[in-house]
Amino acid sequence: MVEHDPQWDSGYHFFPEFAATSADNRYLLRPIHWNDRDAIREWRNAQIDVLRQQNPLSTSEQDNYFSNLVLPQLTQEQPEQILFAFLEDSQLVGDGGFVHIVWSDRRAEVSFLTDVDRSEQNVFSQDWSMYLSLLVQLARRIGFHKLTTETYSIRPKLIEILEDFGFTQEGILRDHHLINGEPVDSFAHAYLIN
Repeated sequence: MVEHDPQWDSGYHFFPEFAATSADNRYLLRPIHWNDRDAIREWRNAQIDVLRQQNPLSTSEQDNYFSNLVLPQLTQEQPEQILFAFLEDSQLVGDGGFVHIVWSDRRAEVSFLTDVDRSEQNVFSQDWSMYLSLLVQLARRIGFHKLTTETYSIRPKLIEILEDFGFTQEGILRDHHLINGEPVDSFAHAYLIN
């Protein structure tokens, strides 16, 4: 497949110029592009234990996902997901967005993943906090009322970041997932947008 596809250039058609920039212009959250797919595939495969993904993604599986699922949603008035690239100083460092959207309830689940090289705690915390700040700006513009997350108990620092930002724990699903054959709890959090 070609590396540049003009269909991606305008992003989500029903959300024109749909991006958010940090006050210092250092961070940008913009609609996902075709060229983002391989870096995202590598990050997902390297961090499979913290995702719902069961198996490593091949290049062709990622290409098919972008072509057959992501691209058609760019033109939908109410897509099932709205995906973003997260950039620092114009470099792609993460991705995520609104997934499992329930338009009738104005609710979406938050998705976010960064480059594994950014896992050092201070960088990770800064990335998550900035990402959430920019994502909430976009959620307000869309008109979402509630954002939700599901986080495995093996990620206590992420849970701390969510709660420091203002997400409230709504419940714990005990032994909800198996990671490396061991059961782990899953924490549900929510953020209400006024």
